[in-house]
Amino acid sequence: MKNTVRRTQLIDRMTNTTTHLPTILAIESSCDDTSASVIRNGQILSNVIYSQKIHEAYGGVVPELASRKHEQKIIPVVEKAIQQAGIELSELDAIGFTRGPGLVGSLLVGVCFAKSLALALGKPLIEVNHMSAHVLSNFIEHEDIEFPFICFTVSGGHTQLVVVRSVDQMEVIGSTIDDAAGECFDKAAKMLGLDYPGGPMIDKLAKNGDSLKFQFAKPNMEGYNFSFSGLKTSILYFLQKQKKENPSFISENLNDLCASIQHTIVQILMVKLRKAVTDYQIKTIAIAGGVSANSGFRNAVQDFGDQRQIRVCIPNLQYCTDNAAMIAMAAHFKFLNNEFSSQDAEPLVRGYGI
Repeated sequence: MKNTVRRTQLIDRMTNTTTHLPTILAIESSCDDTSASVIRNGQILSNVIYSQKIHEAYGGVVPELASRKHEQKIIPVVEKAIQQAGIELSELDAIGFTRGPGLVGSLLVGVCFAKSLALALGKPLIEVNHMSAHVLSNFIEHEDIEFPFICFTVSGGHTQLVVVRSVDQMEVIGSTIDDAAGECFDKAAKMLGLDYPGGPMIDKLAKNGDSLKFQFAKPNMEGYNFSFSGLKTSILYFLQKQKKENPSFISENLNDLCASIQHTIVQILMVKLRKAVTDYQIKTIAIAGGVSANSGFRNAVQDFGDQRQIRVCIPNLQYCTDNAAMIAMAAHFKFLNNEFSSQDAEPLVRGYGI
């Protein structure tokens, strides 16, 4: 049954009271972004993100370096989030944190910090699943939403189609069986000689290219699942062949290559989204994850929504990549539902269902 509700109505349903709504500090440290956010009464008061640049020299995230950088930055990031929110630590009602999935060392820093701070303040802990938080990030900016809706979460590590029936009832109907879309962007960028992270670079250069100039493989999986390994191989073999004939091929066609690669990835994504929307008769689409910042993907989803007269929720860029505001929103709903964690909580790298 479809119904449109406002965020405040969701809060009222879960609490049956408006006398007190929580103030929560949330911490995100699943990969290479250290982030802290404060949410009060369902409104984000601050969202501080420190993005680690050290990995650019290595062409990808180095787990050990990431965890060390989290250790260095988590205290100043939290202090800044508290300051920007204009509150004192004593005003907090709970501490939210990302438990998984992610890099074990990075998660460990955030989990241990959250547990220590909660213990010192005498406040409850709230563990959050990173992927469900991406879905719930849509509630940060959108006051009303129609259930069920589809959230297309596309990032460097995940490509998921999720049917969202309520804030605590989500079903993953499709995911990647190999590389995620974001990984494909980054690996293609590396083949083109672009710096890491390559996805934003491809997006930037694609704006001045011909998206139909070069054709690449589009693996077709059954159902709603995805595969990008075949596309990655197709790009690699194509570039190797062209460079044998013309060593300057990439530099001479860089914009067109970026546009064609981006177009191919977006088309693979859109085929499954169209199928899911039709099969589930969905009237609202949301997107999330790092690749939701890609202009080609954002435009394709919006155009599809306009054609089908379907509402599309596209997040602000600061809520696309890993950020603590989405952890805060998820923790907010868990607080209202009395879902708290114990001091025994440990990082869960995988096998942590949405």
